[in-house]
Amino acid sequence: MKLSDFSFELPESLIAQFPTENRTDSRLLVSNNDILDDFFRNLGTYLDPGDLLVLNDTKVIPARLFGRKESGGKIEIMLERLVGNITALAMIRSSRSPKIGSLLELENKTKVVVKDKQEGIYLLQFECDDIDELLKGCGHIPLPPYISRNDIKEDQNRYQTVYANHSGAVAAPTAGLHFDKQLLSKLKKMNIDHTFVTLHVASGTFQPVKVDNIEEHQIHSEYFEINQNTADMINQTKKRGGKIIAVGTTSVRVLESSFKDGKVRAQKGDTQIFIYPGFNFNVVDRLITNFHLPKSSLLMLVSAFVGHEKMHEIYQHAIDKQYRFYSYGDSMLLTRSMN
Repeated sequence: MKLSDFSFELPESLIAQFPTENRTDSRLLVSNNDILDDFFRNLGTYLDPGDLLVLNDTKVIPARLFGRKESGGKIEIMLERLVGNITALAMIRSSRSPKIGSLLELENKTKVVVKDKQEGIYLLQFECDDIDELLKGCGHIPLPPYISRNDIKEDQNRYQTVYANHSGAVAAPTAGLHFDKQLLSKLKKMNIDHTFVTLHVASGTFQPVKVDNIEEHQIHSEYFEINQNTADMINQTKKRGGKIIAVGTTSVRVLESSFKDGKVRAQKGDTQIFIYPGFNFNVVDRLITNFHLPKSSLLMLVSAFVGHEKMHEIYQHAIDKQYRFYSYGDSMLLTRSMN
């Protein structure tokens, strides 16, 4: 398939700049045979007792930093991944690219050495005892590039799931932002249980696919973990005929990466799984996700899940009905195409 197959026109007014007042106030598009419009608080209406939700419990770190080069020029650092207590991979925005060996200075005067650069990603060494502690003092919430405002105090809470537990993401697993603790409790009382996996979302999730032949795209790598208890819950649910509902494309990536010899296996490591039309899903039956950028790998995953024509039908319906798009936008519940 060609990159142009995943294009659509989106009015800029539909890109959500702020979250809804309450998490479960967001709208929910439900796609099975028909397309229905509802609200996320009514999610349980569309699930069955015995189904299992799989949530990504990664925690967003304050990964955006500001500072200056030795020449005085302003820089913006977007951490991609922490690779040690004082080292990290990052993208840097500046008028001129910093040179290897040069020194940067953050807002709080902390010095940063540019150690290396490969394929646009810098290896940085921070002159501090621990990057995590540094970020607590001067890091900003890494709102995605299509949110055209500075981060505010509210984002510290709302650009984070209520069940975030393991620090390491530089972007939120946004499908999970619609859940609050009350909804999870309500679903559990309906015998719709949930479990957790971890995938640290990297900033590469926002990178557009640039090759015309999508099969040539080299997707970003992300670290994930799935423990034995979660693997057992998933396998038992499948065995008794319950449906596995992945909350977010990140959960899909973990689950399909962990399938081997007929079952989901506990494991940890990096995944570069690229899911596009023609992919054979082994684990996920239904998917809760937000609306994604045109020509993105995430849109290709959705297309693989529901079918290419159905994907375009869903997105056109959402645009016609004025759904809110992207990270702080509305959500959809999708059923896997059996074709």
